[in-house]
Amino acid sequence: MNHFNSKSLVFYGVAITSVLILFKIVTLYGEKNLQASPVLNNSYRLTWKNNVLNCEKSAPMMLNIQQSGIYLNAALFSAGEAKPLAMSGIWKNQQMSLAGKIDQPTLCNITVPQSVKMQMQLTDKGNLQGQLIISDISQTLEFNATPEAAQVRPENSRSH
Repeated sequence: MNHFNSKSLVFYGVAITSVLILFKIVTLYGEKNLQASPVLNNSYRLTWKNNVLNCEKSAPMMLNIQQSGIYLNAALFSAGEAKPLAMSGIWKNQQMSLAGKIDQPTLCNITVPQSVKMQMQLTDKGNLQGQLIISDISQTLEFNATPEAAQVRPENSRSH
């Protein structure tokens, strides 16, 4: 019995070569076209650009983000708040979109229930710029979000 039949060797040679070529094509495509989503900071402090709902008079708003690839979970809350506004969303085309529902009057004295959407874009400095859209309010609330670590600055920045 001859185990090295020429037809078998040609078949296995073509099969192995085809798999290697296919692997090379997929690898080149992935390196060229697929990118991991940027890593976000966990905690951001929101600064409102406009004061439609007296948000500036309340405690500062914080946005905590948990990221798993392109999928996001977030919590929007003010200092001392017992229950944050929970949202979930996704990265798509370098834009972050979050959605949630207000079930208690914690966000800028809004009456409940309301649907909330946040749309944001990551800037070069690591900040977020975006808008908060509340279902029954005609005007959007624009904001800047600064990473919480960037907020803390030492009092004496000079070296001795």
